[in-house]
Amino acid sequence: MRVYFVDFWNGFDVNDNFFIHRLRMLDPKVCLDKEHPDFLFCSSFGNSHLRYKNCIKIYFTGENDVPDFNLYDYAIASHSLSFGDRYLRFPLYVLYQGFDRLLDKRYEKSDVLNRKFCNFVYSNAKWADPIRDHFFHELSKYKKIDSGGRHLNNIGGPVADKMTFIRDYKFTIAFENSALSGYTTEKIMEPMVVNSLPIYWGNPEVGLDFNECSFVRLSDKTAIEACIEEIIRLDTNDAYYLEKMSRPWFLSGMRPEDWLMSLDTFLRHILIEQAPGEARRCTEYGFTKLYRQKIHNREKIGRLFFWKNK
Repeated sequence: MRVYFVDFWNGFDVNDNFFIHRLRMLDPKVCLDKEHPDFLFCSSFGNSHLRYKNCIKIYFTGENDVPDFNLYDYAIASHSLSFGDRYLRFPLYVLYQGFDRLLDKRYEKSDVLNRKFCNFVYSNAKWADPIRDHFFHELSKYKKIDSGGRHLNNIGGPVADKMTFIRDYKFTIAFENSALSGYTTEKIMEPMVVNSLPIYWGNPEVGLDFNECSFVRLSDKTAIEACIEEIIRLDTNDAYYLEKMSRPWFLSGMRPEDWLMSLDTFLRHILIEQAPGEARRCTEYGFTKLYRQKIHNREKIGRLFFWKNK
């Protein structure tokens, strides 16, 4: 079985990554083939996949872009979608270290109370909804929020280790870059791992994954004042804060191995239970043919423009 990976993020190791390990657990004979893969795993950080013609394409994204099923046979993402056997919802936070510890919530009361107020750790605001910065400034009117990222930094420079930093705070602002159904990233999970109470905005269906009684949630942009009042009450009332902290992070008890089992089932169906010809889902005909040709032409023009102006 020949596979390869293209268009993943900087630092992604084709030879040593989460997917290749899962695939080799399903079939030890899986090998990497850059030139002639049977199955091509793609992501959202490039268009190299357009150069591959005769292979099954499987798209993975941890971002908020919606998979284009005109270009990819299958997709794995966080959105709440349904598309037969072509799609699997697999939230990005499942891949983060510490997820398995969320089922066993442990802390000392004195440790969680005797901490600084709140932190905010983000790299930039270029692509983010302005609500994130706006909330930071509004809550800062109550108390200073320590901003430890490169964006809005107010502690003298970015922190070296985010998890070590946020564990010293009662609250962590855990806003997504956008609000989309199903789109839940590591933002909410990271403070949970170190028992810092998340202040969350983002996925309107976050309650399907996490217990909404266990964190502070800004439900919509018109509820900022009420959300801040709730934070102040938690900050000034130890009993109320501890009651909130006592709630389990999950309602359903969904275990990490359950997510991994669903992924393995999805991949096994694509790569093993069907012959490559049977596994293909995209069509080369009809209007889709014109659509794909436009995408290819656009990419070709972009490359020519790049080399001409280099």
